[in-house]
Amino acid sequence: MYQLPKNHNYGVNPCEGCLDKQREIDRLKEENQRLKSALRYRERKREDGPFGSSTPSSQIPFKPNSSKENKSKMGGARRGHKGHGRSSVSEQQAERIERICVGSNCPHCGSPLSDKGTRSRTVIDLDPVEVKKILYRLERKLCAGCGTSLQAQAPGVLPRAMLGNQLLTEILESHYLTGVSLGRLCANYQINIGTVIDTLHRVAALFEPLIKPLIADYRNCWVRHADETRWRTDGESGYCWLFCSPSVSLYLFRQTRSASVAREVLGVSELSGYLVVDRYQGYNKAPCLLQYCLAHLMREVEDLAREYPAEEEVQLFTSTLIPLLAQAQHLRQQAISDHQYYDRAQEVKEKIMDVNKKPALNPGIRRIQDIFLDNEARLYHWAEDRRVPAENNYAERELRPTVIARKVSFGSQSEEGARTRSILMSVLHTLRKRVKHPKRKIKEVLDYLAGGSREKIYEKMFEQDSS
Repeated sequence: MYQLPKNHNYGVNPCEGCLDKQREIDRLKEENQRLKSALRYRERKREDGPFGSSTPSSQIPFKPNSSKENKSKMGGARRGHKGHGRSSVSEQQAERIERICVGSNCPHCGSPLSDKGTRSRTVIDLDPVEVKKILYRLERKLCAGCGTSLQAQAPGVLPRAMLGNQLLTEILESHYLTGVSLGRLCANYQINIGTVIDTLHRVAALFEPLIKPLIADYRNCWVRHADETRWRTDGESGYCWLFCSPSVSLYLFRQTRSASVAREVLGVSELSGYLVVDRYQGYNKAPCLLQYCLAHLMREVEDLAREYPAEEEVQLFTSTLIPLLAQAQHLRQQAISDHQYYDRAQEVKEKIMDVNKKPALNPGIRRIQDIFLDNEARLYHWAEDRRVPAENNYAERELRPTVIARKVSFGSQSEEGARTRSILMSVLHTLRKRVKHPKRKIKEVLDYLAGGSREKIYEKMFEQDSS
C-alpha cells in the first residue's frame, strides 16, 4: 500500500486533537494567572485595607508595630540646624509694658541698691476667660409727642439671643476652626448645649448671604482644588464636599456623591484655569481643565509592586515610574527659575509617557498604562503651568480636620445641623485665609449685625484687618 510522505514542517501540527488540547492548556494557563491575580488582590486588601496605599489609618485592618529604624529616629530638627530661637517683642508690638521693681535694699544684707537699668523679657500670656452672667436693665421711654415707645438695646448681643457676641465668637472659633466639640465647650463654659445649637442656627442664617459671593470667588480662581469624604447626617451616610483655593474654602454636606454637587459650585459656563482632583468621575464634566492627582496614581503603582513582588517586569516598571511621579510632584517646590522648571517638567513628562507606552505582558502594568494613556489630557498641566500642582495634597490637608470632627461628633444630628455646619465652616475657614485676626473680625461682624445692619456684610466680613 502506498504511504504518503512525511510532513517535515515541524512548526505545524495538523492533528485536531492536539490542537484542542493546546487550546485547553492555554485557557487553563490564562485562568490560572487570573485567579492568582485575584488571590493576590484579596490578600493585599486583607492586609492593607480596601484602598491599598490610599486606605485611611482608621480602616487599616492590621497596623504593624513601628520598625526599629523608626524607633531610633530622634525628633526635632536635623543635625546642624541652627534654629531661630525665641523672638522678642518690641515696645511697638507689646500690648502692655510693665516695670517690675526689685526694691531699695538688698534682701541678703540690707544695704541700699544702686540703679543698673532694666532688662527686657518677653512673655506671652492670656487673660483668664470667665463666663459672666449679665443682667441688663434696658431703659424704656415713651415719646410724649408721637407716642412712640423706645427701649435701649443690650450691647454686644444679637436680637433675642442669650449668648453675648464675645462668648459666641469663642464658640465659633473653637468649634469650627480648632475642632473642639460642642459638648466640651458647653461643659467648660457651663452653658446649655440646646441654647448653643439654637444660636448657631441663627448665626448661620445671618451668614448665608455670604455663600453665593464665595462661590463666585471660587469660580474666579485660577487653580482650584476639590475633594470629598464621608459624613453621616441624622444617621444616614452622606458626604462632605470641599472646594478650596488659597483664598476660598467651601464645605457642602450632601447625601449624594453625584456630579450635581460639583455642578452646584462650578456651574455650567466655561471657566478659566484648572481644577485639581482625584480621578473620581463626579468632576469629569467640570467646565474647566482638570488636573488629576499623581499622588493617587503613585499609590496604585506602589500597590502593583507589592502585588507582584517576584515578577521582574513589574518591578522594573514600578521602580522606573515611581521616582518619575515623585519628581513631578516635588519639582514645583524647588528653588529654580521658571525657565529651568519648564525644561525639567517637560523632560519628566516625556519620560513618564515613554514608560507607559512600552508594551507589557503583565495585566497589572497594562491597567496602569491604560490609565495614563486614556487620561493624557488631564495628567500633565503641571508641566505647562507652574501654578498647577501635580497632586491634590492641598485639599486633602484642608479636609483632614473634618475627618477628625467626623470621628469626634459622628456627623450631624439633623439636616439643619448639616446646613449650619456647611455655612459656618465655609465662612470661617475662608475668613482665616483672608484676615490676620479671624476671631477679632467675627466679633466685629456680630456686633455689626447686632446693631440691625444687614447691608454690605460681605465687605464687612472679608475686608483686611487694619493691623
